[in-house]
Amino acid sequence: MTRKRLLILLTFFSISIILLIIRVFYIQVEMGERLAISATSQRLSALDIKSHRGNILDSNSIPFTNRVNEVYVVIKPLQLKGKENAIKKIANILEIELYQFKRLIEFKKEPLIYQSDIDTKNLLIKENIPGVSFINSLKRHDTNSIAKHVIGYLNKADGVGQTGIERSYDDILNLNTKSSIGIVTDAKENFVTGLGYRFINPLNHEKLHVKLTLNYHIQKIAENAMDTRNLKGAVVIQNVLNGDIVSMVSKPDFDPDKIDEYLESPDKELFNRAVASYNLGSIFKTIVLASAYLENKTPPSDFYCPGYLMLGNKEFKCSSYAAGGHGFVDVKKAFASSCNSYFIELGINTGIENILDTAKKFGLGSFTGINEQGIDESFGYLPKLDKYYTHGDIANISIGQGDILATPLQVSNIIATIANGGIKNTVNIVDSIVDSEGNTVEKIKKQKGERILSKEICDNIKSFMEEVTINGTGTNANLDAYGGAGGKTGSAETGQVIDGEKVVHAWFAGYFPKTNPKYSIVVFIEDGKSGGNVAAPIFKEIAKNIIEKGL
Repeated sequence: MTRKRLLILLTFFSISIILLIIRVFYIQVEMGERLAISATSQRLSALDIKSHRGNILDSNSIPFTNRVNEVYVVIKPLQLKGKENAIKKIANILEIELYQFKRLIEFKKEPLIYQSDIDTKNLLIKENIPGVSFINSLKRHDTNSIAKHVIGYLNKADGVGQTGIERSYDDILNLNTKSSIGIVTDAKENFVTGLGYRFINPLNHEKLHVKLTLNYHIQKIAENAMDTRNLKGAVVIQNVLNGDIVSMVSKPDFDPDKIDEYLESPDKELFNRAVASYNLGSIFKTIVLASAYLENKTPPSDFYCPGYLMLGNKEFKCSSYAAGGHGFVDVKKAFASSCNSYFIELGINTGIENILDTAKKFGLGSFTGINEQGIDESFGYLPKLDKYYTHGDIANISIGQGDILATPLQVSNIIATIANGGIKNTVNIVDSIVDSEGNTVEKIKKQKGERILSKEICDNIKSFMEEVTINGTGTNANLDAYGGAGGKTGSAETGQVIDGEKVVHAWFAGYFPKTNPKYSIVVFIEDGKSGGNVAAPIFKEIAKNIIEKGL
């Protein structure tokens, strides 16, 4: 054989060996995980553990979901058969019925999965029982989760979003992959020694997350303020400069793992009170005042309030009725003391058409827009100008006791509009869809503002709102030590009577700080009786905590 032919053969075999090494490396390293899963799946009797989903994040990318560690205890029947003592220990620690557990061990070969916790895991580890292993995971929701009405919950059967952001963005959050565990068998369904029980984690898929405008820390502050008082109601906090909702609270809330328990509950835990319609009470006086200014109706400066106002043969009482009236008041004192007599007179002089038109400009009777971002909301109720309004009708509307209904969310936007100088911003609760690196994949947030009031009008109203917290009905919301605040109280009669007492909702709607306001806060307490005594202190606590934490 010639030297040349030897060289050719050597080169051929060398190249072949190199290609073979490259191919083996590719199969083992690059394709190893994929092929292992594929091959094992063909002979694996698997049991799904959980679905994988993207996260729901706050405005700073802090997750609302998947925050708490959870443990799945995996029991391997084929390794426990005949081990009576071990079976008893497991049943005792997991707090499951012994007889049924023994039957499962005896007749099943597939793994048994029990959702548990760290403490139970540690107890089982201490016993060092063969045939028991663990899968560490993250719990999607738990009893300590916050913003539950916004985030929503999943159907336990299939892991599909049922309400809130979980439902509306399910196609984005749901990765359609599941972790599984099972027993590896041969073609005759016999246990394959050496392979045994296998945990299969799906191949990595690119996760997409939903980023909200909510601030996790502000949401926590607002929820704590409501939880400590055990009240039914809602809190909405809005960034006055851009319309972002930074907190939305509805109480009482629910345990996402026990939804069935709330379906017939009289406390309506699943009901989102932050976006439901309610009577406004004296909160509506803010609209009446704005309407008067828009129509150049100068509020009287020397109105006399005897504690009531007669319209025909009907008497409309003021909050000062028992004290004999407010006496002579100007607009500042009338607003601060929430004088019904004054605002009935002002409302009649302003005209129902102008009042309802102003209410419409503020967004009453229409959606704020978060319904397009995944959160169902009521549009309230704004009467139409298709009938004749008597002075009595106008009187009721002027003091917020008429047919007008609004949501705490809508009220937060009214206050934000006044606080920022008259620009009504589009309300947002979802910012964007982001990838695992935080890069924006799709922008959801809409940024649009419309001027509906002049800065001069807003400055006037703000000065009156600030007087409410200094010398008026809202002194329990005073923040002078923290930069000041402005607001309006409301105690809204509903016409309902429970156990012989009228149902009166309590409101406080305000902004802070006084100079260059940052947030509007609306506190609504169902049947809270007094806005000044019940809702105002909650406003103060929330605002004070936000300021102290530099949020």
